[in-house]
Amino acid sequence: MFTGIITGLGRITRVDALGPDASHGKRLVIETPAGYLDDVQLGDSIALNGACMTATSFDAAAGRFTVDISAESLDKTAGLDTPGPVNLEKALRAHDRLGGHIVSGHVDGLGRVAHFARVGESWELRIAAPASLGRYLAYKGSITVNGVSLTVNRVTDLADGCEFSINLIPHTLSNTTLGTLKAGDRVNLEIDLIARYVARMLGQPA
Repeated sequence: MFTGIITGLGRITRVDALGPDASHGKRLVIETPAGYLDDVQLGDSIALNGACMTATSFDAAAGRFTVDISAESLDKTAGLDTPGPVNLEKALRAHDRLGGHIVSGHVDGLGRVAHFARVGESWELRIAAPASLGRYLAYKGSITVNGVSLTVNRVTDLADGCEFSINLIPHTLSNTTLGTLKAGDRVNLEIDLIARYVARMLGQPA
């Protein structure tokens, strides 16, 4: 379980195939900020760009850990198959503050950046999402984008899906990888868990 509050910026430095073809997954080597792994144990859950992964090995002194990611997970996520920056969040502990919202670390779908531009001191990010996720999005509701808990400012239903808008403050841009996004980039989306349960109780297919 996570909150969508990013606790560190990491970088995938190496991607190794776990088999001879695309049916096999990959092993990722991730570098972290100094001290980030001091309280991590083997087998702990760490979210990478919103996708929950298991630490299969780590070197706290070197600030480095590895995860094995299946071909299925690679197919359902973005930004985890090549070297580059990633948002990190360690799993929620029972006594931690729930600063964002309840996040499972399971990517529900991929969105695509449709617009990203400065508005005053902040930035407007608009993301095109699949129609299957549209019914879970609501004004002032929660959405996780690449692991970051964000508030939906507007939702527009389209013929082939929907588009939602979020406002990003400078602090978010400085402490996550969202500031590097550009139009056309794919992003990992996780819908609000409560919205999923409400849809189920109303008899809508989840």
